[in-house]
Amino acid sequence: MPVPPEFSQPLRDASLALIELALAEDIGVADLSRGIDCTTDALVPADSTATAAFVSREQGIVCGVEVSRLVAAEFAPSVRIVVEKNDGDEVSPKQTIATMTGPAHDILTIERTCLNFMCRLSGIATMAHAFASRVSGTKARVLDTRKTAPGWRLLEKYAVACGGGTNHRMGLYDAIMIKDNHLAFYRTQVPESGQTIDQALAVARKWITANASRLPLGKNTIVQLEVDTLDQFKLAIDDNNPALPDIVLLDNMDNDQLAQAVAIRDQLAADVLLEASGGVNLSTIQGISQTGVDRISVGAVTHSASNFDIGLDWVNRS
Repeated sequence: MPVPPEFSQPLRDASLALIELALAEDIGVADLSRGIDCTTDALVPADSTATAAFVSREQGIVCGVEVSRLVAAEFAPSVRIVVEKNDGDEVSPKQTIATMTGPAHDILTIERTCLNFMCRLSGIATMAHAFASRVSGTKARVLDTRKTAPGWRLLEKYAVACGGGTNHRMGLYDAIMIKDNHLAFYRTQVPESGQTIDQALAVARKWITANASRLPLGKNTIVQLEVDTLDQFKLAIDDNNPALPDIVLLDNMDNDQLAQAVAIRDQLAADVLLEASGGVNLSTIQGISQTGVDRISVGAVTHSASNFDIGLDWVNRS
């Protein structure tokens, strides 16, 4: 398994905002001392303690453990979590991921919040791992997209990386990606439609230079271009084009077209990366990877991942 990414401060900040929302949905406020958990308040004495374990019900890659630790540390500090499996680790059915010990009331109140994060993120990590495993032995990398749940992007992309995938751009702010709709508009700005691609690339490069000081990657900001025909692709990497893209996204091309694009790229612009997109699933990705493309973007790793089955099993109470 690849080394999982760092659970960075931006990830912590994003998690805390989501945890607050999740707790407020459950108990009215993001404060266990003031919130209401009707069932637990009615049945569980405030001074009772317990130990409970997060247990996997299936095979896969676990993720969300760090978020659960944050739930306890920031919102239920009397609950101690002992981790047995870290984010990015493979788990089997009936395997303990972590245990919580402390006030039974608090454990029961934060249970669903912790499970919602772990089940969602483990599902994404597991799906990313399944896709990444299919391209093993080729140079292709599996990338996510911006097709993420609002507010969850940093966490969902973290889960992709924990599963062995690679993160695409985080948002609109950290890379230029000229897509078909951008080109459709830009055709109205040039005298001849055949000039659309090369002039759009040139304008993009000039814009980066002029705005480098406010861009996360400065002058190294990536320029990516989406094409859906080989003719467009040839225009993009033509020798006469002074502003080559860093990456070309080959949208909805079949494997024969992808292989042709790779051969053309190798001859004309060896440094340009090629990314396949569209029609990618677990049945097709291996064939796509064997065409020689460098990257394969898969929206399904985030938007179609199923929740991973994890339960909280009571160990003891006192």
